[in-house]
Amino acid sequence: MPLPFSLHDGVTLRLLRPGDGAALADAYSRNRDHLAPWEPARTEAFFTAERQTAQVFAGLREHEAGRQWPLVLERSGEIVGRVNVNDVVGGVFQNGHLGYWVDVGLAGRGIMSAAVHATVALARDDLGLHRLQAATLPHNTASQRVLERAGFERIGTAPQYLRIAGEWQDHLLFQRILPATGTNRA
Repeated sequence: MPLPFSLHDGVTLRLLRPGDGAALADAYSRNRDHLAPWEPARTEAFFTAERQTAQVFAGLREHEAGRQWPLVLERSGEIVGRVNVNDVVGGVFQNGHLGYWVDVGLAGRGIMSAAVHATVALARDDLGLHRLQAATLPHNTASQRVLERAGFERIGTAPQYLRIAGEWQDHLLFQRILPATGTNRA
């Protein structure tokens, strides 16, 4: 799948760029309350351009090493969300972990569903992965619907899986097995 990829409502999915730090800081600041229940507790420094610039370069290093695909959703030059394939493992596993969020002003419009569908194609066709996995908080039904629309199936529950909003919280685990395309890396 070629990037950037046009979704709808003027939103594009693209790879993170070195100059995205300030725009990411703006996006996280704008969505701070919206994201707080679903993410780790954040320090004030997290919301600064300096910290986000450092995060961008760390993500791009991981991308160059083949361990991460750091993507952003962009609309009219503004970052309005993230999609990441993290912890990419090759060899006999061919697996990655999917994470995502969309701007509060764009939630409920199908943008994230389209972005996850595009990311599934990217993971299969460009990364050569066999499997994507994702985890959601049990009460995050919107995120679960996104995954189900993209063909993910629920495979279990992980007690105290991640420290979210300052507490160790249970998560529902999902996976999508990707049909082989002959491009899988060994």
